[in-house]
Amino acid sequence: MASVSGFQILRFAQLWLVHELSESPLALGYVGMANAVPAIGLNLFGGVLADKFDKRKLIMTAQTIASMLVFVLATLTLVGVVEAWHIIAIAFLAGVVEAFYGPAHESLYPHLVERKALVSAVALDSSLWQGNRIIAPAIAGVIIATAGTAAAFFVAGIGFITMAIVLSTLKVPPIPRAQGTSAARDLLDGFRFLKNNSIVAFLIGMTFFNSFFGLAYIMLLPIFTVDVLGVDADRQGLLMAVGGLGALKTTLWLGSRSSTGGKGMLLIGGAVTYGLALAAFALTSEYVGNYWLAFALIYVMGVTNSAYMISVMSSLQMLIPDQMRGRVMGLFGMTWSFMPLGGTQASAVANFIGAPFAIAIGGFLVSAFAVGPALINRQVRNLGTLLLRGEQASVTSD
Repeated sequence: MASVSGFQILRFAQLWLVHELSESPLALGYVGMANAVPAIGLNLFGGVLADKFDKRKLIMTAQTIASMLVFVLATLTLVGVVEAWHIIAIAFLAGVVEAFYGPAHESLYPHLVERKALVSAVALDSSLWQGNRIIAPAIAGVIIATAGTAAAFFVAGIGFITMAIVLSTLKVPPIPRAQGTSAARDLLDGFRFLKNNSIVAFLIGMTFFNSFFGLAYIMLLPIFTVDVLGVDADRQGLLMAVGGLGALKTTLWLGSRSSTGGKGMLLIGGAVTYGLALAAFALTSEYVGNYWLAFALIYVMGVTNSAYMISVMSSLQMLIPDQMRGRVMGLFGMTWSFMPLGGTQASAVANFIGAPFAIAIGGFLVSAFAVGPALINRQVRNLGTLLLRGEQASVTSD
């Protein structure tokens, strides 16, 4: 909780300070790209380390380094010498740290709960992110308004170091580790596992399509708010909040369920509905122009996106063998890092055909990728049955 809050407060304060220093939209983009590039490049290597070394110690080390980086940024801000390039550089270094933290975190917590409670654990982990997405920016705004941006950075750093301290007291059961002789061999084994397991490859592909196409609308939301719907920035905040509320509602509902029955239909149905709702949001904003219709559709998008992404995450955790978990979850985390690039491609397409059509195409692609494999792959359709049988690593490729 402390680490998630710290991350959200840090992101808010970074973007706020960069805008304050440069007043350049391009500089805001640089912060996002600086954070994403190392995650894309190093996440797989981070997964290799997570499979070979103590996951708890890797997380503690990453959180400690992250806190030090944030404290440096806080000090630069406090003494009044901070510049935009400082923020971008620290965002890059934080991305490097995240590349090693993410796979270790995602591959550790399944060992802390019983398998039958894994769906609830994934939903709880997601609910922390969704809840903080709503609450933490407001907290950051209050801190900045009352005590300054440096104070917000200090609070974020305290959140990271608190996570490291709590982990130092955590008792973790023995976890099987990869036995490869080299990092390159371990990495190749990870890709070989993915190649031989069509259902796992499909789940990773779902995450990529969600990040690259399904969430690209977030970067273009100001265009929809001001240029298409003709409302002010405060209404944009409501749109973002209602999407978070929809996602939070789903995570709480899934957190109360222990059964994996119907997982395939929940995953496919959620993805198809999300893609269609996204396309409907984009096109009705253009041709109907009703803010409250857009409001309702984004709520539906929050509900359905959360439903199918939690299904993806919990299914992956159940299907991956322990000694391969870090590498596969590293690849899973890498797909999330494509979200800024997805926003960039949507912006480029929007320059030619307009933002509504660019986003609608992305929505249709998300739905199509969900339907296609389900039609030709029986394992995708019967995912719930597969999980109930307890097959964690013996999924055969079609």
